[in-house]
Amino acid sequence: MDLGEVKQKMQAGVDYTRREMAMIRTGRANPALVENIVINAYGGTAKMRVVELGTISVPEPQQLVITPYDQSIIGDVRRDLEAANLGVMPVIDNGVIRMTFPALTTERRLEYVKLLHTRLEDGRVKIRQIRHDKMTELKRQFEAKELTEDDRHRLEKELQELTDEMMKLVEEMGKMKEEELKTL
Repeated sequence: MDLGEVKQKMQAGVDYTRREMAMIRTGRANPALVENIVINAYGGTAKMRVVELGTISVPEPQQLVITPYDQSIIGDVRRDLEAANLGVMPVIDNGVIRMTFPALTTERRLEYVKLLHTRLEDGRVKIRQIRHDKMTELKRQFEAKELTEDDRHRLEKELQELTDEMMKLVEEMGKMKEEELKTL
């Protein structure tokens, strides 16, 4: 018995946390802010993410430019980006959508740091829940005599080491993002 499945689940939790953190705005424009926003394109017949509908570029540190592959949906993309409430107004300009992000105020940066800590805690909770579920399963297997006491202790130790490793990854990602948020 190995912990491969548990590692995959925990890694998925870390990846989820990474995606959630990417959506927190720093002082710079970042394609991750918009790439997963769902757009109701073609009169609402297709629901697609921005990244599937066009290219996203960062020509300047404070600006995102979205170039739709199909110009007929540019209005749909602009409308749904506006509805996403990013705190910035998307503007259509010569077949592209420009989004200029104002510099963050100190207060706004502190709000984003608080939001970051909330998202990090969500990630840690996911990892701890996976650990708890596996510990419960190991206890059940031991009580059903499917596992020896030595195997149970060895697996619990490996599980804790894996949990610590994943928690460390989340912490490192959080420190980097917080540093980014605090850098003017």
